[in-house]
Amino acid sequence: MKTSADPIRDYLSAVGREASALPADRRQELLADLTEHIEVTRTERPDATVGEILAELGDPRTIAATALAEAGTGAAGVSARSGAAAPARRGKVHPLVPLLMLTLSLPFVMVFPDLPGPVFAILFRITGAVLLCTSVHWTTVQKTTGVLVTAVLPTAVIAAWNLSSGGPSGDTPALLANLAMFALLAGTAVWLWRARRA
Repeated sequence: MKTSADPIRDYLSAVGREASALPADRRQELLADLTEHIEVTRTERPDATVGEILAELGDPRTIAATALAEAGTGAAGVSARSGAAAPARRGKVHPLVPLLMLTLSLPFVMVFPDLPGPVFAILFRITGAVLLCTSVHWTTVQKTTGVLVTAVLPTAVIAAWNLSSGGPSGDTPALLANLAMFALLAGTAVWLWRARRA
């Protein structure tokens, strides 16, 4: 009996076969997402075997059924509940959640400038960036751009502002800078919302 030399390739081929009813571009995105998830898991958990990682992902038929349901009706509930599949788990967060967390982190600091405000803003920004990066709704380039513009850039600008001037010296310049940064965050969130995969 012949055994496979590459279980990952066989697994992805099985998902591709089961998802053959998907449009070709969506099927390629699904396979790319699975490949990325496998690579990240192997990097984060080098002690895990390939078999364990693939078992955690779930049955190829379930993954394909979930993708077909999302593409066809937008509701993957029945097929996602029928089996354990990590890609379905990654796609359970609505795409609006990370966008709101990243966008609203700045107004939260503006409304609550004292101690709880900055702490919650940082938590919102980190959580939003993680949810954006693990979402199945955007490509890697869109995720990277979104994180850079909505999480890294505001943090760098705020740190530079506080270090260069020893803190905000006046209300008007700080308000204008915050409003400009908020406009950038909101614009990026709108772009990501329009660019998302259904």
